[in-house]
Amino acid sequence: MTWTPRRRTTRAAAALAVVTMTVALSACGSSSTAVQGDPSNVEGVDDGTTLTLWTRAPLEAQANLLVDAYNSSHQNQVELTVVPNDDYVAKVGAAAGSGDLPDLFAADAVYLPNWTSAGLFGDLTERIGNLDYRDEINPSIVEAGTFEDQEYVLPFVLDLSVMFYNKDLYREAGLDPEKGPTTMTEFRDQALAVEALNKPDTHGTYFGGNCGGCSIFTWFPMMWASGEDVLEDDGTTANLAGETAQDIYGVWRDLEDAGAIAPGAADETGATWTAAFQQGQIGVMPYPATLLQKASQTVDVGVSAIPGVDGGTSTFVGGDGLGISKDSDTPDQAWNFMQWLMSEDAQVGVLAANNVTPARADLLDNQFTTDPRVQLINSVSTAPDSRTPKALNFQQAFNAVGSPWSTLVRNQVFGDPSTLQQDNDAITDLLQK
Repeated sequence: MTWTPRRRTTRAAAALAVVTMTVALSACGSSSTAVQGDPSNVEGVDDGTTLTLWTRAPLEAQANLLVDAYNSSHQNQVELTVVPNDDYVAKVGAAAGSGDLPDLFAADAVYLPNWTSAGLFGDLTERIGNLDYRDEINPSIVEAGTFEDQEYVLPFVLDLSVMFYNKDLYREAGLDPEKGPTTMTEFRDQALAVEALNKPDTHGTYFGGNCGGCSIFTWFPMMWASGEDVLEDDGTTANLAGETAQDIYGVWRDLEDAGAIAPGAADETGATWTAAFQQGQIGVMPYPATLLQKASQTVDVGVSAIPGVDGGTSTFVGGDGLGISKDSDTPDQAWNFMQWLMSEDAQVGVLAANNVTPARADLLDNQFTTDPRVQLINSVSTAPDSRTPKALNFQQAFNAVGSPWSTLVRNQVFGDPSTLQQDNDAITDLLQK
């Protein structure tokens, strides 16, 4: 997907809780949420059925491309509804409680554990297992949508985090414009070199200092690339106060102390966190890969993988999963769309053709990957340490406004770093509720 800063609010957290409670209550007495139909029919049914599909507004462009391509080549027709991002959780919750979910709907990767455990999706385990290319599908989103060993979703659109750097500023600073940072120390030193240019309105780096979603998307990979887990004990314990984490926070605090983080970062809620780089004012920063084409319109962009403390590479495998809802009366027809979504026609002919990383490893090298930067982005999607975090209370602990993760980040970079263990424990407390 084209990564769009999400205004994750306490309203969204409350709505997510309502979804879980409502569906849990409505499911009482129900034996299963399994999708009915014929799972042995690998291609599903294409008989002219009208299917409904919901997605969040940040996915609108990619969803329209996919739906238009499917509708032009199939008898079935998909009617797409695009919902404002801030309204999506509440709309899904209301529909789940009344039995009015669409045939297909997408879910942010971090919401998947809540919605699968609440029974919103039908079981696709057998259908997915029957695909010849099952082992080629990016496992991160599938795993995020797995509950009690049953698989409920396939990747809809992937969203990855990487390092972007401004090659022109690198040249001016005496840096190699073809070499981005390969360690966190190099990231710091390259950002400081750009800062040392003392150019007006130009700084070494930037980040969303008051945006929990921005920092999980770009900072968690620094931990993973260093060989550390962010979450332990099945997503109920935070591991964000150890030596590796402190090394990462220390790099960012060094940059803040040196004035190399552009002003406004402490108050950046995510609405404009990518803008300064696109205006040519930032040397290097972790960034959404899906914005490469847009950023390249104004900046000579270099791309490298997000590194760990001493090396390694990782990415946050974000984006959305897509599943067949518990309320669909046409699961075989809905599956026809889903299996087509995983086909080469969709993954390459639609997504790769529009600069979106395919969700199948065997299709990453295709006719549209002539740009070395795209090749790097595609390769990092399957790096051993690239992941999607999974926890039932992820929204409340990390993404919500004022979350304990946001507090931890702000304290470590702009405030009192001695509160680290306390802030880490506050995250764990929420994860365990």
